[in-house]
Amino acid sequence: MKGLFIYNGTAGNENIEQKLSQALPVLAKTIKKLTVIQTESTEEAKTTFREYALKVDIMIILGGDGTLHECVNCIAPLNKRPVIAVLPGGTCNDFSRTLSMPQNLYQAAQAIAAGEVVDVDVGKTSDKYFLNFWGIGLVSETSLNIDAEQKKSFGVLSYLMSTLRTVNQAAPFSYKINADHEQYEGEGVLILILNGRFIGTRELPLPTVAPNDGKFDVLVIKNSTLASFRELLAMNKPDINSQQLTELTHFQAASVKVSAPEEKAIDMDGEVDRTTPDDITILPKHIPMIKKSPEV
Repeated sequence: MKGLFIYNGTAGNENIEQKLSQALPVLAKTIKKLTVIQTESTEEAKTTFREYALKVDIMIILGGDGTLHECVNCIAPLNKRPVIAVLPGGTCNDFSRTLSMPQNLYQAAQAIAAGEVVDVDVGKTSDKYFLNFWGIGLVSETSLNIDAEQKKSFGVLSYLMSTLRTVNQAAPFSYKINADHEQYEGEGVLILILNGRFIGTRELPLPTVAPNDGKFDVLVIKNSTLASFRELLAMNKPDINSQQLTELTHFQAASVKVSAPEEKAIDMDGEVDRTTPDDITILPKHIPMIKKSPEV
């Protein structure tokens, strides 16, 4: 009945008129009262999310993973939360890929209009929330190494460039993990706590990852070597046994505490603004979101 369509009118939206013309006519036919708001800053977007959260049935975001991350952090603490739909307007649009949303705007708008609502899990730390992933090591160092001009010019390729630079500099760090009363410790170059299946547009070969199963998939990569890469690729085989892994550690948990002797920068959904230690819990089926229907 009531919807909010929100988009950033400045950063990365040089062709905004074309983007709006692809999406708005489709959505306007579906939603009886659709409010369209252009924002010009992150703070304005956050204010808008909070203002409309209890006024609308659905929020449609034209933006990337960063905008979605801000939206989730605004509405996750509320007792009543609107349905969230995402139109791919960022560099990677990783969580929209987990929801099987097309990366073409017109097709994505059609998928929203005919899609199904699914209740997805949300990760929670002491004061923040995430949808896609929590990570330390290579993932956060890659985010910090991204050149802003390269990201603007090359988009997804900027993440590859940053990853290649970071891998060459990667050094293992010590860690301790408490997960659902189990303890893990050792050395690694990357720790990921996953709710979504994609990072940097690439699907991780972990068939157990699901955004609505009430569990995180925790992945520790011990070394940035070819053997680690091969073992990771093999994890999508049905006969793989996590107990037989030598280069990786993989398990599922609903509550995870991560610490390291040295503070490590934490990346949540591409945003790096905190350090270890950290306690992470899952909020099962916490936010309703639009997923592409198999029939569309």
